[in-house]
Amino acid sequence: MRILVRGAGVAGLAVARELVARGCAVEIAERGASVGAGASWLAGGMLAPWCEMESADARVLSEGLSAADWWDAATPGQVVRKGTLVVAPQRDMAELARFASRTSGYEWLDEEAIAGLEPALAGRFRKGLHFREEAHLDPRQALQALYRSLEAEGVRFRFGAPGDLSGRGYDRVIDCTGSAAIGQVGALRGVRGEMLYLRTEEIALSRPVRLLHPRHPVYIVPRGDARFMVGATMIESEADGPPSARSLMELLNAAYALHPAFGEAQVVETGAGVRPAFADNFPRLLDIGQTLHVNGLYRHGFLLAPAMARQVADGLATPRMTQALTGAML
Repeated sequence: MRILVRGAGVAGLAVARELVARGCAVEIAERGASVGAGASWLAGGMLAPWCEMESADARVLSEGLSAADWWDAATPGQVVRKGTLVVAPQRDMAELARFASRTSGYEWLDEEAIAGLEPALAGRFRKGLHFREEAHLDPRQALQALYRSLEAEGVRFRFGAPGDLSGRGYDRVIDCTGSAAIGQVGALRGVRGEMLYLRTEEIALSRPVRLLHPRHPVYIVPRGDARFMVGATMIESEADGPPSARSLMELLNAAYALHPAFGEAQVVETGAGVRPAFADNFPRLLDIGQTLHVNGLYRHGFLLAPAMARQVADGLATPRMTQALTGAML
């Protein structure tokens, strides 16, 4: 079977890998000049199904549990399995209790245990939650590793391709163009996310840390080379462009609240992207005409793309299942 995949973000690359594993000949068409040119490049890369369940459907846990293993197999050496730490300032202890009540898979930590886990945070937080089984990766490195792997498998990449590239000559077209499909796919909407990268050698973290706040909870993810990603806002907007001053101040204030050393850090990058989402913030597979759309990954791209990709590949490999995919959600 000859397949055209539109989009070389996390969804498109994951779908391509699963199709290749089933013996399909795959070609990927990408409007940008490289893989991950859209929101995938700005992602946090947290494989955190238990944490995400705090504000998402329980399906995010069932479908995301195998994500770390999938990425480990697809991009050896990229996955860091040290869990997630969730903390809150003393004044926001109610937020920590609320977070715990909405999820599972954690253990409560006291001040001493937090210091043992992350020495840089010693004395800063009295209680925390440790989600031991969670993991994270660097999205940019993972996307590049997956790209190289697919090229080695014979997948052809066409960069700079038109978004409406004809599917003539292919047995199936899989559209994984994310926010570019807003206005074309059902009730798909855009949710703007903003982030920044800081660099400082004054603090070291081993795992993502989520700092809870009633208005803008923030995560800080270590990226190596003394760099940290701080993200991400969630704004109901499809506006493109650089981050707002307010968002940057909120992200920087949160980083400073986690540790004052971030106040002297270098801001090495800022970014903003529009993430595609349906009304329930959960992804869907939609058959529209001759095209199967894989979209709505919202803030769960690296976590849920593997499960969606498996469903796509299984459905195409078993023709009777193709109809069942129509309009289905994970």
